[in-house]
Amino acid sequence: MTSRPTAHAPRPLIRDMTIDDCEAVARVRVRGWQSAYAGLMPQAHLDAMDIAADAERRRGFFTEAGAVVDVVAERAGLGVVGWAAYGPYREGGGRLARGELYAIYVLPEQTGTGVGRALMAQVLTGAAEAGHRDLALWVLKDNTPARRFYERAGFRADGAEEPFDVDGVAVPEVRYVRALSGPLGPPAAG
Repeated sequence: MTSRPTAHAPRPLIRDMTIDDCEAVARVRVRGWQSAYAGLMPQAHLDAMDIAADAERRRGFFTEAGAVVDVVAERAGLGVVGWAAYGPYREGGGRLARGELYAIYVLPEQTGTGVGRALMAQVLTGAAEAGHRDLALWVLKDNTPARRFYERAGFRADGAEEPFDVDGVAVPEVRYVRALSGPLGPPAAG
């Protein structure tokens, strides 16, 4: 069993993802889904998630040219412990000028240690530098811990809702948006 770092753990190293990180990112994503979405989507779907298959998909995505930016968080002695992906907002098959946080996941045992906040800070900086005026994301409506995390980072629900289909079950998602400059200011610490 991995011991959980204390609240005083050093800030993780945030860097661009490489193709060599695909297996570690798949582990973060699958374990993140299985932990965060237990009770929020069909358990059979979560149980069927496979790290090797997800790593192969990551390799395919990684080799495609595109505007998606992938970053990872590393901790000394632990390797990759978090991952985030962002780029242009996706809508109706197209990509818009608005930015979108596609994914942000942390290994369950790293929750509350600053890894998610460090990834979010990098995403917000990178999206602003890419010229996005704001950043949107979709979160499961009943995922209260994630919604609190996003709200602490300055995101607010904008009223948009959509169902996310998981094995024939409609799981409701809500959209959150955060200005990258202006009245919402920088993300709150916490």
